[in-house]
Amino acid sequence: MHLIWDIMVNSGQISVMDYVRMTSTACAQIFNIYPRKGAILPNSDADIIILNPNATFQITAKSHHSKMDTNVYEGWVGKGKVEVTISRGKVVWEHDRLMIEQGSGKYISMPPFGYLFDGIDKIDSTYLSSLKAPVYREVSEI
Repeated sequence: MHLIWDIMVNSGQISVMDYVRMTSTACAQIFNIYPRKGAILPNSDADIIILNPNATFQITAKSHHSKMDTNVYEGWVGKGKVEVTISRGKVVWEHDRLMIEQGSGKYISMPPFGYLFDGIDKIDSTYLSSLKAPVYREVSEI
């Protein structure tokens, strides 16, 4: 998230509101879990980050919680750092430390076919009929 802030917001390519939309709301909508995730509303999970736009960060493989020993952004220094992460009302990241217990995660069911699929049949039908080319198929004897 801090890379998007550093590259896109600091350079003026997107606004702060676009950053929130891209990293939270739109992601939840794409995965069809909005408004359970991606919103600060009653009955939502209250997942929030606190980003310090003036703090600097450096990316290293050692600083990331991954089994990989390399990072394509190794050595990258940027401005705009996530300092606190709150998940379901509990602080889970602070002072560059992950503070969770194994098994504390919660499975979120993702129903298929979110809003991205709305109207796709109509779009396909319109496109196929616009081709104006007959399709001839031989009947298979199998």
